[in-house]
Amino acid sequence: MTVPEQRVLVCMAHPDDPEFFCGGTLALWAAEGRDICYVLATSGDKGSQDATLPSAELTALREAEQRAAADVIGAGEIVFLRRPDGELVADLGLRRDLVRVIRLFRPDIVVSTDPLYYYGDQRVNHPDHRAMGDATLSALFPAAGNSRFFPELWTVEGLAPHSPSQVWIAVPMEPNVEVDISSSIGRKLEAIARHKSQLPEPEFVLERVRQRAAQPDGRYLERFRRIILR
Repeated sequence: MTVPEQRVLVCMAHPDDPEFFCGGTLALWAAEGRDICYVLATSGDKGSQDATLPSAELTALREAEQRAAADVIGAGEIVFLRRPDGELVADLGLRRDLVRVIRLFRPDIVVSTDPLYYYGDQRVNHPDHRAMGDATLSALFPAAGNSRFFPELWTVEGLAPHSPSQVWIAVPMEPNVEVDISSSIGRKLEAIARHKSQLPEPEFVLERVRQRAAQPDGRYLERFRRIILR
């Protein structure tokens, strides 16, 4: 079976972001036979209140949890950029790193986070999520498909320019696409449960995730802002 938009690159800030933001959709796409790769800017080295836990051990734990969660989703390769958690900046260095992965993996669809500062009147967007969304969009256009941007990626590393066809912004302020994840909500929750270090009250968190996706008609949805690039 030929699957349109076969290759999917998920560009997010922390371990657990892919599962929380869009795990149901990613599980559906994996089941359809799409190749899914994650690139995570940080390894979540500040994701614990336990001051006695060394950052190196926390980093290793969170990367292991992410690999286990990706296995549940059906994702393949994971690229960890290992930038400091909570200090992500949408600078040229991060943009270059993302262009490198885009040209290496050559995705049809890129999934990332909303670069806006807030969601409605009650929630501020995490600065790392904003920075990753900003850097990803800047990498996608115009840099990834233009050989004059970061020419060393082509001339030295052999990574030819590549322009994905779509970008999907997960959990956006203004969605224009809904994906029915009723058949994959179980895998989304199972994958989130693999991030044990982030779930001090797992039953409460998983139920809250389920409720947020639940609709009055009994379906479960994830929402995106889809932008057609070409």
